[in-house]
Amino acid sequence: MDFIALAKQIAQELPAAEIYPFADRWDAARVREKWFALFTEHQGNAIINLKADPADAKLLCETYEGITPGYHMNKKHWISVYAHKDVNDQLLRELIIDSYLNVVASLPKAMQPVHPERFARESSSPQSVL
Repeated sequence: MDFIALAKQIAQELPAAEIYPFADRWDAARVREKWFALFTEHQGNAIINLKADPADAKLLCETYEGITPGYHMNKKHWISVYAHKDVNDQLLRELIIDSYLNVVASLPKAMQPVHPERFARESSSPQSVL
């Protein structure tokens, strides 16, 4: 499965998530009308933009060659994830879930499809992305 197809599958499996065409060559994943991921290709490179806590975003960009500040996004709150040897499927899954939970946590409690902290504990793996 290619990088973007895998990312879309992971995003689509999250509660109340939907993927829709956003613009020419861009698809978006959202929960309750708020974006948590964008998918595109640029100059032959698959790119997935994800929301990230600013401190985490900085550390992720410093740690992984396949992660940079968000392409065409607010560089403080978004990261771009590229198909790269240091971005494996598990890391991609964790980053997408983290992006989703960042957005869910910002929603009013009545609109949250899951409890962010409980869902994070239930979906966490033994390894941390940072």
